[in-house]
Amino acid sequence: MSRTDAVPAPAPAPAPLALPERRLAGIPACAGVAIGPVFRTFEAPAVVTRNRIHAEDVAAELTRFEAAVAQSRKQLLKLRARLAVLPEESQGEIAPLLDAYLQMLGPSRLVRGVQARVRDRLVSAETAVMEEANAVAAALAGPADGPAPTRRNTDQAPAPSSSADTPAASGRSADTPAASSRSADTPAASSRSADEVREIGRRLVRNLTRAPFRSFADCAPGSILVAEGLRPSDAALIDPTRIAGVATEEGGTDGHTAILLRALGVPSVLGAPGLLSAVQPGTIMVVDGATGTLTVNPTSPTLTAARRAVDGFARERHRLGRLRHLPAVTLDGEAVALHANMELPVELPMIAQAGATGIGLLRTEFLFMNRDTVPTEDEQAATYRSAVHTMGGDPVTIRVLDWGGEKEIEALTAAGLVPEGVDANPALGLRGIRMLLRQPALLEAQLAAILRASAAGPVRVLLPMVTNLAEYRAVRIIYQGVAQRLRAAGTRVPDPLPPLGIMVETPAAALAADSLAAEVEFFAIGTNDLCMYTLAVDRAEAGVADLYDPLHPAVLRLIQMIVEAGQRYRIPVSVCGEMAANPQMTPLLLGLGSRCFSTNASSVPRVKQAVRGTTIDDCQRLTWQVMKQADPARTRALLAEFGR
Repeated sequence: MSRTDAVPAPAPAPAPLALPERRLAGIPACAGVAIGPVFRTFEAPAVVTRNRIHAEDVAAELTRFEAAVAQSRKQLLKLRARLAVLPEESQGEIAPLLDAYLQMLGPSRLVRGVQARVRDRLVSAETAVMEEANAVAAALAGPADGPAPTRRNTDQAPAPSSSADTPAASGRSADTPAASSRSADTPAASSRSADEVREIGRRLVRNLTRAPFRSFADCAPGSILVAEGLRPSDAALIDPTRIAGVATEEGGTDGHTAILLRALGVPSVLGAPGLLSAVQPGTIMVVDGATGTLTVNPTSPTLTAARRAVDGFARERHRLGRLRHLPAVTLDGEAVALHANMELPVELPMIAQAGATGIGLLRTEFLFMNRDTVPTEDEQAATYRSAVHTMGGDPVTIRVLDWGGEKEIEALTAAGLVPEGVDANPALGLRGIRMLLRQPALLEAQLAAILRASAAGPVRVLLPMVTNLAEYRAVRIIYQGVAQRLRAAGTRVPDPLPPLGIMVETPAAALAADSLAAEVEFFAIGTNDLCMYTLAVDRAEAGVADLYDPLHPAVLRLIQMIVEAGQRYRIPVSVCGEMAANPQMTPLLLGLGSRCFSTNASSVPRVKQAVRGTTIDDCQRLTWQVMKQADPARTRALLAEFGR
């Protein structure tokens, strides 16, 4: 056959049509940009049928439960061991959560409650775990959280109970959330504590039913992890060297999952409706964790811009790392103290790594949680002394117990120190110094422990929820009496005594700042609670959450009054809460006169960068403009413009 007789080659198949670019909006959880193929992950729910058992089966059922507890502890210890391969700052965030889980698997109220249900109600271990975990979580969440959201898995089912339990960690972060302080971020902290209990319940149920756990073993390097939702234990499995980004259809910024993702530094967007129906495995997606945007099937220009953003975030991370050992000094030479909040002792390494120059808020609630008895003076003194010693001469501010009616501490209730149940309006009820003054023996033991620890280094004593001078004077008398008792017993106590200060977190305390400053030795402004009380807004209430605005003129004027009162009476004033952690607000707070910030450790480098990039003169000019504004939106625009 000649070449001219050859069968013509078939026409090339038309190129497949490119899928259109699509953008989804979610909640920004961890800043950064990631590009990669989608890796879909699912976890089949552990289906549990509520079963009754016979009396003769109780021993066998309790044995099954003990085996599930042992298996759960083994799994968590394995996760704990994995921390060694993560960055040190990531270890500091994740370790407290895993420690809290492990404590709940010890001789805790949760474990005892499950055992009691099996024995007394003759129900299977799975049933007992679900009922007890949900009862404990409901007690922790309190009425402020409202009804629990509907979930799509069947790992849990609500059941009423009077049981209560409090895990040893909150993602204060709490302030949070981590970590944020509990007094400054109560609803979120309570919600995270409830989530911790539910998570342990799920783990126990899955081990009892032998349901498989979520696995990322098949995830290719550089993938974007996509799921309906992720629990904290899932997030702890993420290897940031393999998973470039995370996107979920459910979730928010206050939970432990978001906290862990931020600790890992994985760009993440949570709570993006319609995500699962918009992507398939292998679909290319861009995750923008700063704006909360997900771009599915990005066009070439979008990819180019995303790659530039990836490079930019990498450079910024490198810059922040170099700031660790540099002083927090403005361009015109004004020194600023940057302290870190601490909720659990295991957070101490992260505080040092962040470049903080002290602990501005050591929350003592963890000592009282997840136990049946109130900690002794000796136990408290040993814990405080360890923290003070570890800080190596940097100041440590220890806040006395800030118990609030919206969350129970079992040891206090069991000892008859606080009433059972919760207040109808816990934010306005028995909390902070109000409770301690009704239980002077509890306050005296804590003050004695702090004074004994002060021999190890500089300490300050912080009183929560003080609203008038009479409360402060009453505590001061107790404080001086405790010091005299210790000296008479031969205990070395500093002379003069460590400074005794107050949290300023209510409009009453702010408006009385001058009279308080005349006697109080230092102020710590709890900006989150101050905002809540000033605006009468609970951020946990979805119907009014949009009204919670720290840039409201009333809030800014109260902060200004507090700082100026401190200046007039020459007492230190620190700012804590979310405002202190937000580098965009740093120039405003500097302009208002603040020279000390106390925030979660992970925020210290960004706040330090903001301090080192401005002058006090510029900050004061900005503040002069801001304080003339009546509209928070205009204030927000001024801050954004200043930061550019």
